[in-house]
Formats: sequence, structure tokens, C-alpha cells
Amino acid sequence: MPRWTALELWAERERTQLALWMPVAWGLGIALWFVLPDPRGWAALICVAGGVGLAAFTLSGGGRVTRGIGMAALLVGGGATLAWARAESVAAPVLARPVLATMTGAVEGVDRLAARGLMRLMLKPSEASDGRGRAIMLPPHVRVSLPIEDVPAGLGRGAIIRLRARLMPPAGPIARGGHDFARAAWFQGIGATGRGFAPVKVLRPLSRGEGLRQRLSSHISARIEGSAGGIAAALATGDVGGIGEADAEAMRRAGLAHLLSVSGLHITAVVGIVMVLTIRLLALWPWLALRVRLPLVGALAGAVAAIGYTALTGAEVPTIRSCVAAMLVLAALALGREAMTLRLVAAGASIVLLFRPEALMGASFQLSFAAITAIVALHEHPAMRRWFGPHPDWRWSAARQLGALLVTGLVVEAALMPIAIYHFHKAGLYGAFANIVAIPWTTFVAMPLEMLALLLDPVGLGAPFWWLLGHALGALLWLARQVAAMPGAVMALPVAPDGAFAVTILGGLWVALWRTRWRWLGVPGVAIGVTAMLAAPVPDLIVTGDGRHAAIRTGGGMALLRERAGDYVRNALFEIGGSDDAPLALVDQAEARCGADICLTRIVRDGRVWRVAATRSGYAVPWASLIALCDRVDIMIADRRLPEACRPRWLKLDALALRRSGGVTIQLSGPVAETARMPGDRHPWIVASEARGR
Repeated sequence: MPRWTALELWAERERTQLALWMPVAWGLGIALWFVLPDPRGWAALICVAGGVGLAAFTLSGGGRVTRGIGMAALLVGGGATLAWARAESVAAPVLARPVLATMTGAVEGVDRLAARGLMRLMLKPSEASDGRGRAIMLPPHVRVSLPIEDVPAGLGRGAIIRLRARLMPPAGPIARGGHDFARAAWFQGIGATGRGFAPVKVLRPLSRGEGLRQRLSSHISARIEGSAGGIAAALATGDVGGIGEADAEAMRRAGLAHLLSVSGLHITAVVGIVMVLTIRLLALWPWLALRVRLPLVGALAGAVAAIGYTALTGAEVPTIRSCVAAMLVLAALALGREAMTLRLVAAGASIVLLFRPEALMGASFQLSFAAITAIVALHEHPAMRRWFGPHPDWRWSAARQLGALLVTGLVVEAALMPIAIYHFHKAGLYGAFANIVAIPWTTFVAMPLEMLALLLDPVGLGAPFWWLLGHALGALLWLARQVAAMPGAVMALPVAPDGAFAVTILGGLWVALWRTRWRWLGVPGVAIGVTAMLAAPVPDLIVTGDGRHAAIRTGGGMALLRERAGDYVRNALFEIGGSDDAPLALVDQAEARCGADICLTRIVRDGRVWRVAATRSGYAVPWASLIALCDRVDIMIADRRLPEACRPRWLKLDALALRRSGGVTIQLSGPVAETARMPGDRHPWIVASEARGR
């Protein structure tokens, strides 16, 4: 019992921190629902968590530790239940197979991707036919991309259009670690995606013109040209379509891409500027200033600005989280309480997970809450207040503020790096230093200039501020390009193990959320997890789920089976493979012998020679030839169903096998094959894909 007493004493000292673990337990239940493969596992998790929770409360005897365990268990079960219910509630039909359709539909949403020359439309089809004129049923929501030059006048939200489009079911991850668009599309209600073709006929033009977001983006882009105008539009509306791909990549490599996603930085700047302007302007009226609490009025104006800004920018997860946090901060200020605390962060996370539990699995949610948790936990530490607090000498005070900014940048970069490695397979090395300049520049220079320009434009006085804003954002782009061009600015890494990522996150939360010395027990977990992520083995072979594309590591680097693979496939394969080099063609490699239809490659690993064969065209190959080839190779890859007699020495990856497994990543030192799809996976989007495959 002495040990249990020690735990109770520790829990008593940490009693103010226990509530912070509520969204963590809730999120753990949500994550486990996505990790476990089928309804039996989900039901077992909910029952076990509920049983543990009830038993803990029954046997607690008033102890804080036991009650905490019980509450955590119930929250885990509740999180799994919430995720399951959410996935079932958004169920919608999914396209059965690729189709070339002529359809009529209402435009539900429009996103202009000017830098890529595309217009992305969300459509609600009312009728459709295939290439032979036969009526077909399409899902209720379809996303189609159109070249901007093919977009007719009058096309916008609310319009009725008729067009021809090549539609595909939402695709799953190319391989393990790739982006799972099928899962994201399921929760967005998107049943098919594709590309439209001219001519596009507008049957009923939009009646009220473009929406406010589109008009504002167009207005800003007309005032500032190029990527600087795209960044200005992103700051105001969240529309990143006007930023050139090269400049967007430079922002990502420099660790500044978060500036393009409307989140806490932007909400804080808007609320702060509106509050200051409101209070200063109202203070000019002495009668009002003497009778009304102007800070309360300023807080109310800031709240209205935050809600309006969130709605204007599309209400994405980071923006919603930041808006919720802003509301709580303003409420705390109005009540005279401490404004920014970890309890506020926990409340914001709980609200987002309540309405969008699927957001937990996305990089946006994880990056947003990791950054704000790291910042608040760091500045709540007494050492930060002691070392970087106010000083009577303004010079020392300025130096302390600069030091605090540097330390904060380093801590945030360290907190975000594991998430970036896990989701994007890249780690930036200079992001903390670039952000020391970029964040204050954006917050105190660019955004106030943009607000002044927009406010003064109606009276014809905005031009000087647009000119200044263009130069300010040009300087930001220059910084991004310089940092991105530095040697070793980005380190490409292969896909990290799921377990290592989970250990890293839990270790980081343990350090951030506790206050006693026990918090440092999380450091070994972080160290072990990060080490395992950095030491993840580089794959020798990556095969996409359709069997059409493969990337093979050769002596010259990562080489593509089909050199005409699209940009998305090429980039995804190289990111998963942890390569940042220029793509190579397998046909040009010394280890490969390629014909028009088949490539045969030799790979030497650990003293063993592996022979890999893969089909590389859509033409039929005689079955006798395929069977003879299978007998001579270790791995056979095909985008079609291979004959039963085709039996390679180790692994057969044909259309039938890949339909069950999804994309496959292979390390020949072992050998080990990892699939994109869990065996027996019965998540709704997987069930939908299997149904269309039959």
C-alpha cells in the first residue's frame, strides 16, 4: 500500500492537471476506432473500456487515482463510440467503378486554383448518362476539376451546369503512409472525383454572383500579382489557389507553410487588431468611455470578428480550433481570469473532437494542437517567467523577448517535427529560425497592412497599402526561397512506424501536461519514439494498389516502373520511399531489362539476389509466357489478374491480391511486406471500395 499512497499523493499534487487528460483519453478512443479493423474489435473496445470504468468507480473508495482511471476508461469508450457513430451518420453512396459520364448538376462549391490553372467544383448531380447514352446513377456529391480556360461565364455556386467528366471512386492511400483520400472523402460526403472536359454548358447561371469569399480573393489577387497576391488572399480568405507551386513548395521546405493555413496566428492578429481599433476609437467619445467598459466592448467586437473570419475562410479545423480558443480567451478576459491556459486548449480540442472526431487523424488537427500546447506549456513553466519575464531596463527586456521568441520557436519546431515526419515524411532543419522572422513580420506588418488596404479601398485610399503589402509579402517569399535553398533545408525520410509515432506523442503529452518531476518520465518515450522514426528502414520496393506503378530502389536511386506516371503518383511514391532526388526511369537502369510490356530487375540485398518482374503496359501477355516468367522471379507485379499457375518464389502481387491489400511496401532485408490496408478491415470506406470491386 505505500506505493498506492505515493500515487495518491502525486495525484493530489497534480489535481489541477487531471482535467487536461480528458481530451487525450477521448482522442485515444477515437484513434483506436480507426486503428482496430472491424466491428467486433470496436465493440470489444467499448465494452472493455466501459467495464474498466465502472469497476474503477465501484472500487475507487474515494481515491483520486482510481477515479481518474475510471473516467479515462469511460472517455476512451465514448471516443470510440463517437467515431463509429460519426462514420455511420455520414454514410453516402460511392461510385462503383470509373466511368465517363455526361451529367447535369447543381454547383455546391467552387475553389479556384489559379496557380494550377484549375477550377474545382463540388456538384450535386441530378441526371447522368454513360458514353452510350444509358442513364446511370451517380453519388449525391461529386468533385470535378476543370481547366480555368474551359470555365464559362455564369458558373458559380448555385448554378446548374451540364458537362462531360471522367469520374473515379475516391482513392485510398498509394501505399502505407500515403494520404488516404478515400477516408477523407467519406467524411466529406464525396462519392466520386474526376476531371471535366469542355464544353461546359451553363443551364442556369448563378443568380447572386460569386460568394463573398470568391469576390474577396479575386479582389485581392487583382491588387497584387503573382504568389504575393496568392498569399494575401490566403491570409484573408484561406484560399491558397493563387500561390505558385514553386513558391508553395519553398514555403513548405522553409517551415512557413503554416502561415498559409488560417489558424491561431491569423485569428489572434484579427482579434487583436479589431479590439485595439474598437477600444481606441470608442475612447475618443468621453461620455461613452466613462459609462461603458470599453475592454468588454472590444472583446465583443473581437469575438464577432473571429466568428466572421472563421466563416469567411471556410471553417477548416485549425480555424475552428482557433476561433473556439479565441472565444474562451475573450470570455476569460471579460471575467478577469487568466486568458491563455492549457485548460483552454483542452476545451478547444474537446469541442472540435465532439463535432469532427475524424479530424484527430489528420495532420492539420495534430499540428495545430501540438503547436499551441507546446507554446502554452512552455510559457506556464516558472523558468520561462524567471528567465524571459519583464525587466526594468528596456534593452534587457527587448533581449529577453527576443530570447523567448527563439526558445518558443525551437520548442514548437521540436513538437511539430515528429508529426511532419509521420505525415509528410520530411523534417525541416531551419524552420524555427525562419519563423522567428516570418511570424512577427506576418502578424505585425502584413496583416495590419492588408486590413487597412481592405478598409480604405471603398473610399479609394487603399492603393498605397496594397503596394506596401505586396513588398512585405515579397520579402516573406524571398525569405522562404533563401531558406529552402540552403543545403539540407529538408531531410527526406521513409514512412515512420505507427507505434513509434504513438509513443512519441504520448511521451510529449506526458511532459507537457504534468507539473511535478514525474513529467520527465515522458522524455525517454519521446527519445525512443523519435529514434525509431528516424531509423525507419528505407523500402526497396513500393507498389501502388492498382499494380500499375512501382518504385524500385536501384544503385542509382529510386526508379519508376512507368516513367509517364502523373505528378501526384510520382511525388507520393518518392515521399513514401524517403527520397528527395529527381525521379529515374527503371528502363534506363543497369539492373533492369525492360521490354514494351514487362520489366525484369535484379536487386542485391544482404548477399542475396532478388529478381522482380512487373507488367508495364496495358497489352495482353500470353499466359504461358507469364507462367514461365513467374517460375524464374521472386516477386511478380501485375495490374491484371494473373493465372493460378503463376507462382513466384516469394510474393505474387496481381490485381486480385492488391485489391485485398492495397498498396504494398517491401523491405528485402528480412524480407518484410507491409500493406496499406489492414487484414479484415471493415471501416465503412473500405467496405464501400470492396463492394465496388465485386
